[in-house]
Amino acid sequence: MGVDKTCPGAAEAVADIPSGASLAVGGFGLCGIPAVLIRALLASGADDLTVVSNNAGIDDVGLGVLLRAHRLRRIVASYVGENKEFERQYLSGELEVELTPQGTLAERLRAGGSGIPAFWTRAGAGTLVAEGGIPWRYAADGSVLVTSPAKQQQRFDVLGEPADYVLEYGIVTDFALVRAAVGDRHGNLVFHASARNFNPVAAMAGRVTIAEVETLVEPGEIDPDAVHLPGVFVHRVVELSPDEARDKRIEKLTTRGAAADAGPAVPAEPGAAR
Repeated sequence: MGVDKTCPGAAEAVADIPSGASLAVGGFGLCGIPAVLIRALLASGADDLTVVSNNAGIDDVGLGVLLRAHRLRRIVASYVGENKEFERQYLSGELEVELTPQGTLAERLRAGGSGIPAFWTRAGAGTLVAEGGIPWRYAADGSVLVTSPAKQQQRFDVLGEPADYVLEYGIVTDFALVRAAVGDRHGNLVFHASARNFNPVAAMAGRVTIAEVETLVEPGEIDPDAVHLPGVFVHRVVELSPDEARDKRIEKLTTRGAAADAGPAVPAEPGAAR
C-alpha cells in the first residue's frame, strides 16, 4: 500500500523547519498559494529564511505575512508584484532579492528537482542578467551593497541560428510548500487549472516537500493519468478543513456593469425575426 504521508495538521507538518532554512513555495500571486502552511510557519517562529517563489503575494496574504514579520532574509523571485512591503524592504536594504526571469526560475526549480545541475538558456543573454550588476541588496542610504555576479555565456548554433546562451544553475531547497486541489495519502497531487502554476516545480525542488490539499482521497481514487505530480516528490500531506479550502483571496477584483455583461448590440440580418 505504500507509506501514509498525511500529517495531523499544518503546525505539525512545518514544526521541523528551522530558522535559516531555504524553501521553495508554490503559487502565483494569490493563486495556488499554500496559505495555511505559510501561516503555520509564521506561528512556528522560524526566521532568517530564504524563499524561492515567483513573487511574494500581497502585504497581508501568503508570503506577505512572513515579510511583514521580518522572517525572510532573502528571496529569489521573478518580480516584486503587488507587495508594497516587499518593495520597501528591498529598497531600504532589509531584504536581499535575486530577480530571475520567470521562465528561467521555473526551469531552475525543475532542473534542481530532476538532478540537473545546470542548463543553458537564451533568456537574459546580452543583458545585466548575464553580465551582472543587478542590485541584490541595498544599504539604508540607498547605495548598493551586493550585486549579481556575471554568468558564464557561450555561443551555440541551434538549428542553424547561432546565438549566445547563459548558464543557469538548478535550485534545490531544504523544504517546499505547495497547495493542491486533490491529493491522496501517498502524496499524489492534482492541481486545479491555473493554480498548477509554480506548484509542481516548487515541489520537485524541495528535499522535504509539504503539500496542503483541499480534498484528501484514498490511494487509487485518482486516475493515474490525471496525476500532475507523483507522490515520489511529496513527503507530507495536510488535509485542509472546508473553511481553509474555501478561504481564497482575489488579488485584483474587476467587475463590469450589466450593460457590459450583455455585450455589444448586434444588428439583426435583413429579414431575421425580431
